[in-house]
Amino acid sequence: MSFFGFGTTADIDVVLDGSQTRKYVEHKTEDGRKEKYPLYYDGETVAGKVSVSLSKAGSKLEHQGIKIEFIGQIELYYDRGNHHEFISLVKELARPGVLTQSTSFDFEFINVEKPYESYTGANVKLRYFLRVTIVRRLTDITKEMDIVVHTLSTYPEVNNSLKMEVGIEDCLHIEFEYNKQKFHLRDVVIGKIYFLLVRIKIRLMEISIIKKETAGTGPNIYNENETVAKYEIMDGAPVRGESIPIRLFLAGYDLTPTMRDINKKFSVRYYLNLVLVDEEERRYFKQQEIVLWRKADRVRTGGQADESTAWGRDYQA
Repeated sequence: MSFFGFGTTADIDVVLDGSQTRKYVEHKTEDGRKEKYPLYYDGETVAGKVSVSLSKAGSKLEHQGIKIEFIGQIELYYDRGNHHEFISLVKELARPGVLTQSTSFDFEFINVEKPYESYTGANVKLRYFLRVTIVRRLTDITKEMDIVVHTLSTYPEVNNSLKMEVGIEDCLHIEFEYNKQKFHLRDVVIGKIYFLLVRIKIRLMEISIIKKETAGTGPNIYNENETVAKYEIMDGAPVRGESIPIRLFLAGYDLTPTMRDINKKFSVRYYLNLVLVDEEERRYFKQQEIVLWRKADRVRTGGQADESTAWGRDYQA
């Protein structure tokens, strides 16, 4: 068997260019853990070296070709058999032949478009990865390597404040105001709550950030709500004319940019949820959608990027 290369195996290793200096970021895995991956941005070249090491000295490996792919893929957990690829690039590293010694191959995917942010949610996963395949007659040898992509936007020129009045007729009338509707992921939500009419006994007030994930299409739509952050902003009964300040720092929470109808497969939206609880434990709440985005200070730059100088797109509301 080994004479024809069927019994010989090989180890595949992928090393990215600039791996020693490239930024690595934590990204949630499907089982909820966080692991570090190399970070890339839209338009950055993905390049490096593939090393194929034969398992035994003096052995040989017959193959039908060696290739590397760069893949962007969406996986819906209810339909794991079908992977929806929105990027699929292929580079041939070697033609069919026989490897008689360990060999290295350079690869380069130039200025790769990466339109969406990497995401792992309750019902969906969007990932980018490199896959090396040694094609064989019986069983292929493969190796995958994930990267993380962050999508950046320039600052929106129009970002109006958010002001609303809510209440219960003849019982409660409040007005809340936030300084804006669109926030970058390290921004601060600043606002005030005004009490115009108070005829019920309020015990406390909370503000929370709710993430709503919608995945799937047609009859297979899954909705998942997650409370990302919650804290109490008032304890005790307010009086008419009183105002309560709000200051919520977003940088300390696990947030992603708002994602709307990504490749027609899923969406991720965020809401500020204001809750009042009276002395009889009745809850009154008002929810307002906000837009989150990952900040880029410049639109484009050469060389390796970081989040203050990386490739960025014009902000999309």
